[in-house]
Amino acid sequence: MSHYLDVLTPQNSQIIFIDQQPQMAFGVQSIDRQVLKNNVVALAKAARVFGIPTTLTTVETDSFSGNTYPELLAVFPQNKILERTSMNSWDDQNVRDALAANGRKKIIVSGLWTEVCNTTFALCAMKEGGYEIYMVADASGGTSLDAHKYAMDRMVQAGAVPVTWQQVMLEWQRDWARKETYDAVTGIVKEHSGAYGMGIDYAITHVHNGAERVQHGERIGPNPAR
Repeated sequence: MSHYLDVLTPQNSQIIFIDQQPQMAFGVQSIDRQVLKNNVVALAKAARVFGIPTTLTTVETDSFSGNTYPELLAVFPQNKILERTSMNSWDDQNVRDALAANGRKKIIVSGLWTEVCNTTFALCAMKEGGYEIYMVADASGGTSLDAHKYAMDRMVQAGAVPVTWQQVMLEWQRDWARKETYDAVTGIVKEHSGAYGMGIDYAITHVHNGAERVQHGERIGPNPAR
């Protein structure tokens, strides 16, 4: 039970994105699909910032599901995509080998659909692989609210830990004094975190007396004294 007390760190985590593909997203009814995509890409960017070992896996790309979101692929252009036929990623030896090669027992999961691919992977990875699963609820989606909720409940009952994408990123950051990732993390927040990102922009331009102005997406230097 002690692993439930562990904080996620860049040193103890790996991440897997399961079937983030358009045909899978078409069936999602548990979360707005544009919000879902935003959250998935934000989580991916956070993983890149902190150097988290990342596995990308797809199912039936050519015959049914379509290609992985280009925005997700753009974050990890060097990563090999592991194509499967099984609904359960754990059934694929290439996926198991990739996870084992990363040498980390805490697996953060973002996938479609929650009640199928996420659940079967999580249960098998915990039981057969001895992994600890952190299921990113808002970067995953199910075919209905009930499908997502009860799948999450089942995984939590089995020992998975429910998290959100921003929670994961801020656990990795942990301390705002970590300047090597500060700018990148706040950049992700401003781009993907809605009201939180607006708050950062407001703090920069007003609370801190306009220490930085942004126009047309570009930094243009200090604001003149008023």
